[in-house]
Amino acid sequence: MNTTTPHALTIHQPWAGAIAHGTKRVENRTWPAPERHIGTRILIHAGAEIDKHAIVYGPHLDVLSAIIAIARLTECHAAHMDGTCCGPWGDPKGFHWLLDDVTPLHDPVPCKGRQRLWIPDEETVAAVLAQLAPART
Repeated sequence: MNTTTPHALTIHQPWAGAIAHGTKRVENRTWPAPERHIGTRILIHAGAEIDKHAIVYGPHLDVLSAIIAIARLTECHAAHMDGTCCGPWGDPKGFHWLLDDVTPLHDPVPCKGRQRLWIPDEETVAAVLAQLAPART
């Protein structure tokens, strides 16, 4: 993790949980990731709402309004109109944010989310980093 404060991205459940605890490594957005964030670590925030149309099964999909993981944003590209890229998670419209090196948090860190990429307060970041510290040794 670099020395700057990591930004967070709020994602509805169960999609946030599928990133943190499943195989989802593509986040679909209507806007491209800012270039300065490519290659950086971002916090995965489970939003306060659930996508009621989603059909995803697995653990930890019910956690709301909390940071649940940290991931590296490795790339962002426009979806291929023929739907051939980033399957099975890539939406054929918009932009695909590719994630790697996903580390779920053992204890979700409660906090309110925001739209777009946002900077969590110092206390929230400290609580996230404290959970990652043992993994670094």
